[in-house]
Amino acid sequence: MILNVSVKSAFILTLILLSVNGYAWELTGYSAAEYRYFQHESFNSEASQNQLSAVLAPEFYHAWDDGNQSLLISPFFRLDSDDAERTHVDVREARWLLVNDDWELQLGIGKVYWGVTESQHLVDVINQTDLVENSDTEGKLGQPMINLSFFKDWGTVDLFVLPYFRERTFAGEKGRLRSQLVVDTDKSHYESGAKQHHLDIAARWLHTLGDWDIGLSHFYGTNREPLLSPNQTFTRLIPYYEIMHQTGVELQKTSESWLWKLEVIRRETSSDTFTALTGGFEYTFYGVFDSNIDVGLIAEYLWDDRDNELATPFEDDLMMGTRLAWNDEQSTELLLGVIQDLGSSDAAWNIEASRRIGNRWKVSLEGRFFKSNQRNSALFQIRDDDYIQLELARYF
Repeated sequence: MILNVSVKSAFILTLILLSVNGYAWELTGYSAAEYRYFQHESFNSEASQNQLSAVLAPEFYHAWDDGNQSLLISPFFRLDSDDAERTHVDVREARWLLVNDDWELQLGIGKVYWGVTESQHLVDVINQTDLVENSDTEGKLGQPMINLSFFKDWGTVDLFVLPYFRERTFAGEKGRLRSQLVVDTDKSHYESGAKQHHLDIAARWLHTLGDWDIGLSHFYGTNREPLLSPNQTFTRLIPYYEIMHQTGVELQKTSESWLWKLEVIRRETSSDTFTALTGGFEYTFYGVFDSNIDVGLIAEYLWDDRDNELATPFEDDLMMGTRLAWNDEQSTELLLGVIQDLGSSDAAWNIEASRRIGNRWKVSLEGRFFKSNQRNSALFQIRDDDYIQLELARYF
């Protein structure tokens, strides 16, 4: 079970805050049961083709001072039937927010999202990826932070001080969607002598000019993506976290039914310097065949100038997809997509569908499918981990 120092501190804070008399807390959130079926047997004899798990994700909110101050606490619990590393506890958010006319201050543990593209989020660098949650890297761990935001006519400026680093989570001995060698997170080491206490900083400017949304960002601190190297006996992979500079650019243009998107980063570490980008469009047909259904067509190009396919599977790839929204009372949605390597037969397919049942229930279907014949590809390790997932969630 994952429970580090920052999470323990957040739980203490949660208990203190919830015990304060006179606080009228608003409680929302959800609980869910999840079933994954893997189509193929794993190279790991201890891994199962059937995986069950349960989630509890409450959210506590309280506001005062005419809404100018608020507290938000969002713990997250998952219990998994097979993978001990996927059974974990985290505090996604535990933050105090102070709002003024043209600035905001947030203190505590928070979640920040940067980016505009569909297939991957290159510029999204503040929060660590919770990789045991989902291979799409959408799940994020809570990040201790001080965040000061200024709202001006010439744009929004966000300044971040990040005093504690969260290590990436990885599947365990009995887990799926992992490399043949288990990642030993207990043996992680760092370029910085301060290790997890290296003081990371970041800044971002965001502005809208006509149809264009523009974002510029810079991050200095511990790289969220570790280098993985085998130990001396070649029985485990050891994470190594470098210090990095990353500059990012986000562009999005809205023009009637078109959305044009671009993300570019330049990252410098002691071992490598590279540039990567993702760019493309989404075009939406509204009310097709005189119905309420909207159909979106998505196309994006993914490029990375690292000559190392183990570092990223998306060095020269094309993503094609479609998004369907029924716009009905049940909020029925479907997303289909494929990322195809342009230099080989490697590919990754994705299916996501969801539908509300009544006022409090939601059923979701997810499918991830992989194809790789190249041993030097990042997809090769998970080529037999195709799965279909069904989740039933109740919101409160």
